[in-house]
Amino acid sequence: MDLQDKKTPGLLCGLQNNSDKKERKLALSDNILLSIEKPARYIGGEVNAVMKNPDQVEVRFAMCFPDVYEIGMSHLGIQILYDMFNSMEDVWCERVYSPWVDLDAVMREQKIPLFALESQEPVKNFDFLGITIQYEMCYTNILQVLDLSQIPLNAAERGENCPIVIGGGPCVYNPEPLADFFDIFYIGEGETQYRNLLNLYKECKTQKAGRKEFLRRAAKLPGMYVPQFYDVAYKADGTIERFFSVEDGLPAKICKEIAMDIAEEEAFYPVKPVVPFIKVTQDRAVLEIQRGCIRGCRFCQAGQIYRPVRERSVEVLKKYAMELLQNTGYEEISLSSLSSSDYSRLPELLDFLIEECGRQHVNISLPSLRIDAFSLDVMGKVQDVKKSSLTFAPEAGSQRLRNVINKGLTEEAILKGAALAFEGGWTRVKLYFMLGLPTETPEDIRGIAELSNKIASTYFDTVPKEKRGGSRCQIVASTSFFVPKPFTPFQWARQCTKEEFLDKAYQTRVAVSEQLNQKSIKYNWHEADASVLEGVLARGDRRLGQVIRRVYEKGGIYDAWGEYYSNDRWLETIEECGLSVDFYAHRERPLDEILPWDFIDCGVTKEFLMRERQKALDGEVSENCRQKCQGCGAARFGGGVCVESREV
Repeated sequence: MDLQDKKTPGLLCGLQNNSDKKERKLALSDNILLSIEKPARYIGGEVNAVMKNPDQVEVRFAMCFPDVYEIGMSHLGIQILYDMFNSMEDVWCERVYSPWVDLDAVMREQKIPLFALESQEPVKNFDFLGITIQYEMCYTNILQVLDLSQIPLNAAERGENCPIVIGGGPCVYNPEPLADFFDIFYIGEGETQYRNLLNLYKECKTQKAGRKEFLRRAAKLPGMYVPQFYDVAYKADGTIERFFSVEDGLPAKICKEIAMDIAEEEAFYPVKPVVPFIKVTQDRAVLEIQRGCIRGCRFCQAGQIYRPVRERSVEVLKKYAMELLQNTGYEEISLSSLSSSDYSRLPELLDFLIEECGRQHVNISLPSLRIDAFSLDVMGKVQDVKKSSLTFAPEAGSQRLRNVINKGLTEEAILKGAALAFEGGWTRVKLYFMLGLPTETPEDIRGIAELSNKIASTYFDTVPKEKRGGSRCQIVASTSFFVPKPFTPFQWARQCTKEEFLDKAYQTRVAVSEQLNQKSIKYNWHEADASVLEGVLARGDRRLGQVIRRVYEKGGIYDAWGEYYSNDRWLETIEECGLSVDFYAHRERPLDEILPWDFIDCGVTKEFLMRERQKALDGEVSENCRQKCQGCGAARFGGGVCVESREV
């Protein structure tokens, strides 16, 4: 059901009355709902949304994704935590998303406080506001959420009646640019410590201990970073001299929390996820088959911070899949993983899904597969239209540079996979590359065009003329720009300037135009200026907090959306604050420099990252975790791929 064109007050109110045991009063009037785009973003009452009696719970938790509803509703992490919190009798978790720009203007003008979808009550009245931080370009939207909620932006300004603002997600592995705005950062996976945190909150509430005392005690729980109890001293050159706690008894290092028991049925998983009324980005059931990745690509932060690889039981996954489809009515199910091909029981799981989903006329989505004979055979069975596009991610145009980034993908394997795909009936191939990787040369850049050309040639060599149907293949080569991220072997690397990035994109475009099969190749590239800013925020320190706040106060929101992003606004503000893009993005950082995130233990050691960095410079490939342990440090968690049999 899509309500974006069905904006009648009676229909909207009817949805509310049918979905709840008692009628709720919507936070927005019919007149407002009639005047904005997609009112179903704000009315709640979706299938499987959890309604509780607020008088019968002790903790109210508002879970926020700081982007538009369609993006936030596609995020599995929030669905898992939503399910976990609401399984607790004393907790009611509700959802909140960033209002789109049309409603944002109305709420400011009419002073309507931001509200949670389930109860339609103001977020400012909740005990906790949890914000998942998935992407650096959403930082100004975090301030939008706080501001519209009528919660002071700076944590130091909040009183006893304000919610505890807690952040989680991959960006908290360098939380420092946001340190001013959060009471707590939860470092790691949410399944392990939230129950203890909520119990502590209830205890402090009973004792009337106060906000600061609760935060003081919370700072001693595993995985909890409370930035107001830590400070930073800087050297004259702007680098960090030391990072230290301002109170006794607090940990010098915050070790990530990790759920090591996800394999069995007792682990939290949302088999009754909330089903939206309108089409969202990932409009399908999602089955998370494993966490982590064995591959060790040197540019990839997720591949490091989610170590070790932990698989879910295939029997449990079969059960989850059937329950998900029964409870949602979705017509597609997607396997979620950083590298689905590496799930050890994938053939068995897919055989089951192909049979069951075929019976129910449900499609299967298989992202993150390697393009090999097995994968293509499976995709040929599950795709309704075999001529839909296939995706390869070589990341680099030359074998030399693929070795540098430890991609573990040879040109021979790429061309063999392409040939198998063309034989199977596919005619459109998407290729993803990065420009600006460490050690990149003009020859590596030209290799992007040459590899695209070889894939096009493979089509003509593989598919006889009489079977082409009068059409040629289409190779879509897309390049993003390399952004160095914390806790990767490239965390010390310099990032290219905007001008350098654009020159590399120009070189790629010229090289494509010189290829024999250029008419079969389409080339796209991403925005360069936003990539540089992403790099600034990804590796920045807490001095950037003033920049983020000023940019927001100048009107900056939805920076992840190109039509609302203003590079000039960011550059101007960074300069006004006496800071420099060059300092954060464009300099090679010495190995002995204290990095803003060094107080976090993500599970892999700095020594391992340094070893991998040197191997990158030497063009040396590291075997994946199942082939040979690289001694990254994740074995200390005592599970997953680190302890499984090498025969698996």
